[in-house]
Amino acid sequence: MKPYKFTAFEPTGKVIIEETWNFESDVEAKAKGQDMIDEQEFTNKTHRLVNTAGKLILFHS
Repeated sequence: MKPYKFTAFEPTGKVIIEETWNFESDVEAKAKGQDMIDEQEFTNKTHRLVNTAGKLILFHS
C-alpha cells in the first residue's frame, strides 16, 4: 500500500480536511479515491489527491 494525500478546500482557500489514504496504485487511487470523495460529500468542493512524488491523481476546482 502506498500513501496518498487528500485535501479539500473552501472557496476561500481554507483547508476543510487533509487526510492520508492508502492505495495499491495510482489507478486504484483514482477509482477508489473518487468513490471516497463522493461518500464524504466533497465532490463539489475544490479538492486534490496526490501521491508521495507529488503527482496529481485527482483534482477538482
